[in-house]
Amino acid sequence: MAHTKILLRQDVDDLGARGEIVRVRAGYARNYLLPRKLAVEATNSNVKQIEQERAALLKKEATERTAAEGQAEQLRALVLEFKRKSGEQGALYGSVTSMDIAEALKERGYEIDRHRLHLREPIKRLGDATVPLRLHREVTVDLQVKVSAEGEVIAGHMTPEQEAELAKQPVTDQGEEPA
Repeated sequence: MAHTKILLRQDVDDLGARGEIVRVRAGYARNYLLPRKLAVEATNSNVKQIEQERAALLKKEATERTAAEGQAEQLRALVLEFKRKSGEQGALYGSVTSMDIAEALKERGYEIDRHRLHLREPIKRLGDATVPLRLHREVTVDLQVKVSAEGEVIAGHMTPEQEAELAKQPVTDQGEEPA
């Protein structure tokens, strides 16, 4: 297997941080990392250039991290609510995916890439869930996601608003009608 040494220009998950020299398979470097400008070949001139840029990179890294921490504080208080159709047992007919969560965040003014959401599998049941969101290499926040039933009242899965509405309705006798 042919391997090559590359110099990372950006953080790459499960590979390394910006400025590191890593050894990867030649095809991965040639077909993925280099065309997307995530890395450059680790030649002596490129290494010297990156070392000169390293101070600026460290400063930029610090500002990105503080910005991510500030955004994490705002997102900790956020609860995303989704209404979906569901069956009697609380199973959803569809699901809540990372794309749905990213769209909900976008509606609230947060521009988050859905790939930063680490949802192992789509949410397929009613209730509360916690979804990890990786804002920065060192900053991860847990988003609170609440999935409730849409429309019909399902036994055992009524929202407090639906229960209050049901309590206000007058009770009628549903026996036989008089002749």
